[in-house]
Amino acid sequence: MRQSETGVTQGGPQPASECPQSAECPKISQVLARVGEKWSVLIIIMLADRPRRFSDLKRSIGGISQRMLTLCLRGLERDGLVKRTVFPVVPPRVEYELTALGQSLRQPVTQLANWAKGHLAELDAARAEFDRREGAAQRERNEAREWGAAGRSGVLSSGAVTPRR
Repeated sequence: MRQSETGVTQGGPQPASECPQSAECPKISQVLARVGEKWSVLIIIMLADRPRRFSDLKRSIGGISQRMLTLCLRGLERDGLVKRTVFPVVPPRVEYELTALGQSLRQPVTQLANWAKGHLAELDAARAEFDRREGAAQRERNEAREWGAAGRSGVLSSGAVTPRR
């Protein structure tokens, strides 16, 4: 049977709305990786209302390193989402602001951030439940490993001796 007769394609089905042309898929993935990256989202939110200096961004975005902020700003600038302006003063002053293209991301990124903020309790509860289930499953796997090893050696890691048959 040929692949076309089975209706099965390599890589799984793709809805027509997702990647109308296969050449677009990698490009779309690159854009989503840039704008979906956590630091980029925070930078876009911080720049939504006004231009900001590097030090202001670093101070406002908790946990971001200087290197990561630099890399993210360069990537956003390369993609045409952020404009970097250097003022000819001593010491040099640099400001970052969203371009028109970057401003067009303001609404969806803000909606995403608001969704996350509004569902934090539910997300935390789901994570706690998952971790509880996974912890119980991991304990069961560890016990099974111990009993399997004990069957071969006759001794559990707790020091107890298993009866030989």
